[in-house]
Amino acid sequence: MEFLYPAIEPFKSGLLEVDDGIFIYWEASGNPNGIPALYLHGGPGGGIKKGYRRRYNPQKYLIISFEQRGCGRSRPLITDSLDFLHKFVTNEYILDIEKLRVHLNISSWLVSGMSWGTTLALAYAQAYPSRVSGLVLAAINLATPSEVRWITEDIRAIFPEEWKKFNEAVCPKLGQRLIDAYYDSVLSHDVGVRQRAYDAWCQWEIAHVSLDPLSTPNPSFDDDTYRAVFATQVIHFWKHGAFMDNSQLVNNMERLNSIPGVLIHGRLDVSSPIETAWKLNNAWSSATFVIVEDEGHGGPKMIQAFVEATDELLLKCIDCVSR
Repeated sequence: MEFLYPAIEPFKSGLLEVDDGIFIYWEASGNPNGIPALYLHGGPGGGIKKGYRRRYNPQKYLIISFEQRGCGRSRPLITDSLDFLHKFVTNEYILDIEKLRVHLNISSWLVSGMSWGTTLALAYAQAYPSRVSGLVLAAINLATPSEVRWITEDIRAIFPEEWKKFNEAVCPKLGQRLIDAYYDSVLSHDVGVRQRAYDAWCQWEIAHVSLDPLSTPNPSFDDDTYRAVFATQVIHFWKHGAFMDNSQLVNNMERLNSIPGVLIHGRLDVSSPIETAWKLNNAWSSATFVIVEDEGHGGPKMIQAFVEATDELLLKCIDCVSR
C-alpha cells in the first residue's frame, strides 16, 4: 500500500500503573519532538498491532498508543480480574488516557481510533476537549444499547444461519437478551461454558463483517487467550452500553465544535450501519465526513482516508499544539 508510511519500531515503551495494581502497556514511535498523536485500538480488548504506526508521518508526528487495561501486554488481563470488573468501565479508560498524557508530558494531542476506538476517542475528547487538537475516527461505533441490539439480535435478518449458532451457544432464557446470556456465560464458574461463549462470540465477529468484500478473519482469533480476553471485554462493555447514556456522545458533540475532525465510514458496514456516523456528522460543525462507498468495517480505502486525514490535520495541529 503505497499510501502508508514506512514501517517503524517504537523508540520507547513501558508499563504505567494507572490504578492500584493495574498497568497499561504504552509505546512511542516517530519523531520524539513531533506533534503528539494518540491511536486508540478497537475491540474493546483488541490490542495494538504494528500497522497503526504507518498511518502517521513519522517525521512530523510523535506517535503514541497503548493497550487498554485488561488486554494485550497490559496487566492483569480482564479474564484474570473477573472479581474486579467495576474497574473496567469507560470512565476509567478515559482517566487512563489522561494519566498517560501527563506521564508523557504532552499538552494536547491528535486523538484517533477505529471501531471501539472511536467511542473511546469521543468520550475522552468530550471529557477533556482542551487536551485534544484534532480527531480522526474511522469505522464509527458508539456501543449504544440500540447498536448492541442490532449487532447481537436484529442483524440475524442478514445472517440467519450464523446467528442460530451464535444464539444456541449460550441458550438464553425465555425473554432474556442475548447479550445478557453471553455476559452470564463469560462469568460462569464452568470453564466449558466460558470457552463456548468465547469461541461463539469470535465466530460471530467473523460472520457479521463478512459482507465486506475485502474482509478476512482476524488471525488473532486463532489464539485461545486472545479470544477469551477479546470476548470478555466486548461482552462486558456491550452489556452495559459502554457505561454511557444511549445518546450521550451524540448529544454532547457541541463540546467539540472548536476541534477539527474527520469521520470515515464504509457504506457497506453492516456491523456498524452508517446512520451513527451520519448523526455525529450532523451534530459536529467542525468535522469532515468521508464515506467509502465500497468498503465495510475497514479496508485499504478507509486506511488511505485515515492517512490522508492525519496528513490534513497536521498543519492545524501545529497551530494549536504546544508541548
